[in-house]
Amino acid sequence: MSLVLHGMVARRVLPLALERLADDPVLLLEGPRSVGKSTLLRQIAKRCAATLLDLDDPATRDAVTADPASFVGGSAPVCVDEYQKAPVVLDAIKAELNRASRPGRFVLTGSTRHDALPAAAQALTGRLSRLTVYPLSQGEITGSHEAFLPDLFDDPATTVAATATSTTTREDYVASVVAGGMPMALRRSTSTARDRWFDDYVALTLERDVRELSRIRQSTALARLLGHLAGHTAQVLNIERAARNIGIDHTTTESYTQLLEAVFLVHRLPAWGKTLSSRSAASPKLHVLDSGVAARLLRLTPVKLGRRDPAALSELGHLLETFVVGEILKQTSWTDAVAGVGHWRTRDGDEVDLVIERDDGTIIGFEVKAAGRVPGDDFGPLRKLRALTGDSFHAGVALYTGTRSYNFEDRLHVMPIDRLWS
Repeated sequence: MSLVLHGMVARRVLPLALERLADDPVLLLEGPRSVGKSTLLRQIAKRCAATLLDLDDPATRDAVTADPASFVGGSAPVCVDEYQKAPVVLDAIKAELNRASRPGRFVLTGSTRHDALPAAAQALTGRLSRLTVYPLSQGEITGSHEAFLPDLFDDPATTVAATATSTTTREDYVASVVAGGMPMALRRSTSTARDRWFDDYVALTLERDVRELSRIRQSTALARLLGHLAGHTAQVLNIERAARNIGIDHTTTESYTQLLEAVFLVHRLPAWGKTLSSRSAASPKLHVLDSGVAARLLRLTPVKLGRRDPAALSELGHLLETFVVGEILKQTSWTDAVAGVGHWRTRDGDEVDLVIERDDGTIIGFEVKAAGRVPGDDFGPLRKLRALTGDSFHAGVALYTGTRSYNFEDRLHVMPIDRLWS
């Protein structure tokens, strides 16, 4: 935990951000509030000798809004923190780029998805590179170098054979799931203090960030919707069910869900392989972006999740899937040649929790298991995906809470969850 306590100076996304700046005139770092975007921006500004504008500061924001051109002109790079607070700055940046467009001119950070902002904020569409900054990965938290995805795409069998026996216990996994990856929550010295931070974080995001995006007619319904979606994390998104549950119409529920996505509280994992067969489903799955936030919304503690009753086992299964999918998505954000991610599901009930597709068309499928063993029947969906995709199927991996890694059969493998970062 020392990296977190010392301010997380070594984010895996930093080298990728600097690499993008060598090619692109504008880089946008977008992600949830409080994940370290401002810290990352200061590091970039220092390395590039850039001017730094903090639009979270009211005085700076007012000055930039009044005369944006004077703040973005000149030859020195400019870094703008929380640009969505004064989107007029984008028009000034566009005008500046029309005069001189060269790589590394501007770096922006935003806690709202760029494509969710009003049309006036789309001035740089097609002229900026977007990079998502997620909550901390387990490797960033523990200080280990994560190379799981590249290794797996390179040589799955060797990757499995080289994996040491895991010493991570079920209790360790539960603790990591409940803690999540938000830096400021991880810094809290007690679980009570962490829970208080989560409550404040959600309230501030709903009351401040969402209201800046849209005039909410039923603000209490938005909070109820978030609670409902947290209760269905890692499940197929069903807007009709959500609307009935919280007592508002379908259109408003869809609009509110999009707002929760826009401020990075939840995200939709799209259906992958919709054309593989007539039985492939097209509905996305819904995940809360951070498993710690999801656990707090559901008031789930390590003690509750550690129970062996059916309700606790089901809750752990869904939260663990959200946690693992999140860890893999973080790795895809700094891995080259990833063409797409999604889940695969059929109308017959077969489901692969996560599919990663590379630019060359090869895929890896992941199943997440909360159990300490993986029976052969659990490979049914991965076998069907392998049969449908043929040579494009590079590997199928069941990630579980057990300790051993082994090759199960042709291109199907079993590995402990902590192989993602250990």
